[in-house]
Amino acid sequence: MSVERSILLIVGSVVIASVLLAVYHDIRWLWVTGILGAHLVQASLTGFCPVTMMLKRMGLPTRPGFG
Repeated sequence: MSVERSILLIVGSVVIASVLLAVYHDIRWLWVTGILGAHLVQASLTGFCPVTMMLKRMGLPTRPGFG
C-alpha cells in the first residue's frame, strides 16, 4: 500500500467515525470532521502533513504525481 492510499484510508476512516459518533453519541464530534477538513486544505496549500511524514518513515512507497 502506498502513502497516498494510506492517507485516503486514514482520512476516510476518521471522517466516517466522527460522523457516526456525532449521530449516535454527541453532535460535538463534528468538530473532528471540521478540523480534518481544515487540515486537508492546509496540507494541499503547504504540502505539510505529519501523517504523510510518519508513513514515509515507516517505509511505505510513494507514487509519482502525488508529491
